[in-house]
Amino acid sequence: MRDYSNHSTNRAPARDVEITGIDTAVVEGNFDWNLVRVHTDAGVSGIGESYRGGGVTGIMEYMAEFLVGENPLDVERLFRRMVQETSGHGGTTGKVVTAASGIEIALWDLAGKLLDVPTYQLLGGKYRDDVRIYCDLHAGEAYAVDSGYTAYSDEAAYRPEAYAETAKQAVAMGFDAIKFDLDTPSDNDQDPFNGRLSGAAIEEKREIVAAVDDAVGDAAEVAFDCHWDYSIDTAKRLAQALEPYGLLWLEDVVPPENITAQREVARSTSTPLAAGENRFRVHEFSDMLYEHAVDVVTPDPTTCGGLAESRAIANRAEENYITFSPHNVCGPVGTMACVHLGASVANFGYLEYHALEVDWWDDLLVRAEPLIQDGRIEVPETPGLGVELDETVAAEHAVGDGLWN
Repeated sequence: MRDYSNHSTNRAPARDVEITGIDTAVVEGNFDWNLVRVHTDAGVSGIGESYRGGGVTGIMEYMAEFLVGENPLDVERLFRRMVQETSGHGGTTGKVVTAASGIEIALWDLAGKLLDVPTYQLLGGKYRDDVRIYCDLHAGEAYAVDSGYTAYSDEAAYRPEAYAETAKQAVAMGFDAIKFDLDTPSDNDQDPFNGRLSGAAIEEKREIVAAVDDAVGDAAEVAFDCHWDYSIDTAKRLAQALEPYGLLWLEDVVPPENITAQREVARSTSTPLAAGENRFRVHEFSDMLYEHAVDVVTPDPTTCGGLAESRAIANRAEENYITFSPHNVCGPVGTMACVHLGASVANFGYLEYHALEVDWWDDLLVRAEPLIQDGRIEVPETPGLGVELDETVAAEHAVGDGLWN
C-alpha cells in the first residue's frame, strides 16, 4: 500500500507545524451541516464543512487518528493519505470522501492563515472579485427535506402561478439566476416506479417553465432540477418541450449511474443539461466530461474531494469548454470555501445558494453585512477562507450537547 505519511525532512522552521487535534460539529439548518475544525501546535486552527447527512463526523474523527502529528500545509498529500488510509472502507467514494472533503477544506483555511494569504491564492490565484450566485427556490412549500428524504406539499404548491410569484420575489432580492425543482408528486400518479411521464404531465411542467419565464423575462436566467427522476424517453421529451425557453440548464434528468444514457439525452436536445453533484473525485467525472454528456458540470466540493479535487474537475471541464457551476447546500462556511474555488477557476459559472428559508444563515458568521449582496458574494482578501464562525449562534442550532465534539 502506498504510504502518504510525511517523509520530508527539509522544512523551514516557520512552516514546521503539526496537527494536534480535530473537532467536529453538526449544525441543524434546512440540512444537517457537518463542520470540522483542525487544530495545530502553532495556535492556529482551520474550519471546513462537509456535505450534509449522518455519519460524516464520525469518519472525520476516525481520520484524526492518523492526521495528528502531520504537517497541515501538505494539503493535497494529506487528502491522498485520507483516501489511502480508508481505501478498505470505501475510501475512494461515498461518505468517506465527503468526510475527507471537509477536512481538506479546513486545511486550506489553515494554510491560508499560516501563510497569511487568502485560500484562493493557494488554489492558483483570482479570476474575479466576486462570484455569481444562483438561488435554489421552492414554490410555496413545494419541497421540504427532513432527515434526508423528500416530503412533498399539497397540489396547490405546484401551480405555475406559485412558481412565478416566488421567481419574482427572488429577482426583487437581487438574484439574476434562479433554480426550481421540476419534479412534483404528480410524477408518480401514473406509476411511482418507472420514471415515465405522460404527455399531459410533460405539458404541466412546460406550463410551469413558461410561467416562470414570463414572470422574470430577461431579469434572470432560470434553471430547473429533476432529481434523477426520469426514464430516457421522458427525459428526451421533456428537454425538447423546454427548448423554446432558453433555460440556463435542466439538471439531473436521468439517474446518475449511466453516463451513456446521460449522453444520449444530451445528443437529443438543445436544452443545456447539467449533472455531477453525486459523483466523487475526478475519476468519476472523466467520461461525463470527455464524452460531452453535460453542458454544465455541477460537482459538490464538500462531497467530491474538496477544493483541489474540484479544481481538477474544473480543469478537465475547461478542456472541453464546459461550464463549472458547483452544487452547494452548505452553511456559510462551505459556501465561502466554494467562493474561493469559484474565484480561482476560469470556467466558473454560478454557485448554488440553497438556504433562503434559513433566516439565521448569515448569523452563523461574525460579520456586519449579509454574505450575499445583489446575487453576488465578494471574494475575501483576509487569510484563509476569511470567515469566523459565531459559535454562540452555531451552538443554538447544534445537534447534540454543545457544539464541538
